[in-house]
Amino acid sequence: MAALKYYALVVCIGLANYCLAQATIKGIVTDNRKHPLADASVYVKGTANVATTDSAGQFVFTVKEKGVQLIIASYIGFKETEKRIDINDTLVEINFVLQPEERALDPVVVSAGSFEASDKAKGASLTPMDAMTVAGNGGDIANSLRSLPGTQQIGDKEGLFVRGGTSEEAKQFVDGTLLKSPNYGSVPGIMQPARLNPFLFKGILFNTGGYSALYGQALSSALILETIDLPDKSSATLHIFPMSVGAGFQELGRNKKSSYGINANYGSYALYNEVVKQQPDFFHSPEYIETDANFRIKTSKTGILKFYTNYGYNRTGLRNANVDSSDLLSAFETRGRNLYANLSYRELLSNGWKIDAGLAYNYNKQDITNKLEDGDHHQLFIPGFPYSNQNNTLRTLSNFAQARMVFTKTLPHNQALRVGAEHFYGRDEYSSNDSLTTLKDNLTAVFAETDVYIASNIAAKIGVRAENSGLLNKMNWAPRISFAYRFTDGGQVNVAYGIFYQKPELPYLVQNRTLTYAQASHYIINYQKKANNRLLRVEAYYKKYKDLVTTQPVTANDGSGYAKGIELFFRDKRTFKDFDYWVTYTYLDTKRKFLNYPYALQPNFATPHTASLAVKRFFQDINLSANLSYTLATGRPYYNIQNDVAGKPVVLNEGTTNLYNQMNLSFAYLFNLFKKWKHKDFSGIGFGINNVFGTKQVFGYNYSYSGLNKMPITQPAPRSYYIGLFMSFGIDRRDDFINEKL
Repeated sequence: MAALKYYALVVCIGLANYCLAQATIKGIVTDNRKHPLADASVYVKGTANVATTDSAGQFVFTVKEKGVQLIIASYIGFKETEKRIDINDTLVEINFVLQPEERALDPVVVSAGSFEASDKAKGASLTPMDAMTVAGNGGDIANSLRSLPGTQQIGDKEGLFVRGGTSEEAKQFVDGTLLKSPNYGSVPGIMQPARLNPFLFKGILFNTGGYSALYGQALSSALILETIDLPDKSSATLHIFPMSVGAGFQELGRNKKSSYGINANYGSYALYNEVVKQQPDFFHSPEYIETDANFRIKTSKTGILKFYTNYGYNRTGLRNANVDSSDLLSAFETRGRNLYANLSYRELLSNGWKIDAGLAYNYNKQDITNKLEDGDHHQLFIPGFPYSNQNNTLRTLSNFAQARMVFTKTLPHNQALRVGAEHFYGRDEYSSNDSLTTLKDNLTAVFAETDVYIASNIAAKIGVRAENSGLLNKMNWAPRISFAYRFTDGGQVNVAYGIFYQKPELPYLVQNRTLTYAQASHYIINYQKKANNRLLRVEAYYKKYKDLVTTQPVTANDGSGYAKGIELFFRDKRTFKDFDYWVTYTYLDTKRKFLNYPYALQPNFATPHTASLAVKRFFQDINLSANLSYTLATGRPYYNIQNDVAGKPVVLNEGTTNLYNQMNLSFAYLFNLFKKWKHKDFSGIGFGINNVFGTKQVFGYNYSYSGLNKMPITQPAPRSYYIGLFMSFGIDRRDDFINEKL
């Protein structure tokens, strides 16, 4: 959808190096006792030139770059060392002496994630480029994370479905504050794009469970996003695609202590839908308007103030065959407006204290209209069930605000204490036809957490969080604890336990204001090891749900469930030259009684087995970026649940969809369009195809009231395509395209 503009940015920004002469760099890496370090990494920052030392600590590689370059050497358990050299000769010798870290249990930082006894120990910390260059992600950060273990391949709805949890149970946070509406308004059977530019963030931390006490109101997982501080230099961007056009700029102050920027984008699928026929009849093709602005000010040597705001408009209208009658049509239309603003402040205080503060505001209005129509698209009003309730309007109007403050005290031996509080204010209006309900809530949370190093190779994070909701009139206490043990070979074991709470969603609170929090208890153990540019991670978990919302026969907290499984993640950037690939496998066993389920069932969004492969290659000689992703998953269950004569839900029909099987490809040819310009451009042509083989993906079925008819929920078209031009002026993003510390 509209977020393809960001994917275009990823695959199209210029990356060119036309120097033909090569130089050889060689040397030795040792520790402070002059012992050689085998398998240490040595690389030229901003390039794909990398070497690994042999058993004698020696390395050698060739480079095309000339002039002053930054050479970096790194090794597990030692401080990273940098040296600047001037490459003018054909042979350059440089030696490194690495100093040991002050403590053995230092975070193991890799491109796919950093793992320690914290959020990062149980998640995958990605650079924006890592996430966004996964083929087929559509420019959506959350969608790109579906290539990691623990997530389900859901093609008919936006968001993350993690370890047996719904997309509403996976929350996103920007600089600590909750991102209330991360995606455009939902459309039945079609994923909607993300609202925020992925290059707003310098880091992406995806927690599939057991995250820290600093975050709450997320039952299954937390996607933690941290925005950049200041850009490297001023820049401007322009993209032209059949589905989207946009432009923007970032201006860095002369003193390099402030910056500001503006972006504007317009997206419409009217032309695309004329060329690539869609299964729904779009009477208004998906349309998006988006603008955003930001400024950043360094308030001192250690302090920074950052502001970001985003406005978005969306409209989509479509018709499908009516499941209850072959002669009738069901029309759906949605229009929405969203305003988001985030203000954050960070500063070092005296005596080892640091403050992180944030304010966030979100206004969201969504109007939805459903109509029953005849073959000539005239609205019909037919008395009697099930037709009498197929003409309706729904409006949701939400005002959300959050204030947050965290104080961190640095303690001896790299230990730390964090204490903080936050307040959420929400005012929601829910209008269905002529019925209007207004709900207000003030939720206050306090939390404390400490990092403790029990021994040189044993760490712990212990925390607790307390929340009180005025609307629910109830307080909860949520302990969180995790341990990490590092082996001498660099491998690490993490164990975590935590309790997590979440308020019911708005439609359920409208039906019953006496609902309480849903609860999940997480038990997690994993092992991970990084060595020789490879990463292996294996994790097992168990989740227990209680007080889930059920809607039949009445809305109440009568639900429960469990989820357990094993996950595998392996990333390899060494075996095959210039290739970066990862493979994942997820086994999930889950059942839950919630919504209208009469008893515990496998949720219709969950499947037992999922495997994925992501492959990336940059062909430096021809400036071509190529990316492939492939996912294979067993079928999802589907149910026809109806109420019996006593008003109780029963399962009348059930089954399993066909195998999910999808391959995506994307390419970008990168070049300089205006070589003689003072501000050098980095341009590209991006093109790609999703679901290359045209596999018919079935995500479930819609049943008629009688239960005799069912309609498959499928993709709008067997394949989707994109092609377009992107230009970036004034900034070289080579460090983004070539994974750091390859």
